Amino acid sequence: MYHVKKIELALEDLNVALAKWVATLPSPLKAPDWQQGIAFRYRKKPRLELQVLTHLIPLRLDDLKNIESQKSRVYKNTLQFVRGLPANNVLMTGARGTGKSSLVRACLHALAHEGLRLIELDKDDLLDLADIVALLAERPEKFIIFCDDLSFGDNENSFKVLKSVLDGSIASTLTPNVVIYATSNRRHLLPEYLHENQVNATDGEIHPAEIVEEKISLSDRFGLWVSFYPFNQSEYLAVVESWLRYFQYGVHGQDE
Repeated sequence: MYHVKKIELALEDLNVALAKWVATLPSPLKAPDWQQGIAFRYRKKPRLELQVLTHLIPLRLDDLKNIESQKSRVYKNTLQFVRGLPANNVLMTGARGTGKSSLVRACLHALAHEGLRLIELDKDDLLDLADIVALLAERPEKFIIFCDDLSFGDNENSFKVLKSVLDGSIASTLTPNVVIYATSNRRHLLPEYLHENQVNATDGEIHPAEIVEEKISLSDRFGLWVSFYPFNQSEYLAVVESWLRYFQYGVHGQDE
């Protein structure tokens, strides 16, 4: 009886410890009220959720100046996606302040009435991308998963998750109602070094060229690659004037 009692007490202690451990695990991602907004942000704290973004600047495509070619390409791709036609994942790279993020939000506002929605995702949360895609799989809306200012350091492995998803691996395939849009100031998303382009490796790497190929390959996984270039002085002043009018007179920029 003594040994039985000890076993029972040990099992009770084990159950208590197990309950405490389970309590520390994150709750499964639950669907938000999709009627509350058109844009959402993935958050882990204070709780795991898709947080509704309620204060969005209602940008129009016409509000964005000096990026006509970029607007045309990104909007056309987004329109095809919303209407169930072939569309690409999009990487927008180039100078900061040229309208990369604003273009994504302008496309959202232009096509929200056709069912377009946006989910902002930090690069640190890319490991959870498969869970987010699974939550969206049965929804009738079309979702852009948006990674703003995307780049990776030497010791970050989340880029491999993104690469796997863009490749369409069995475990991480995007559903037809999801595309990934990303912006970056860095052309190839990963740091590159001079010694990597040298013929002879100095750190023991037998095939140094393969290091470069691995880093470039992530960017190549995006079907549409759109470059943004620095404004010259006259273009910059025109953009500043446009935004001043925007914030002074509202969305339409009319000085009535």
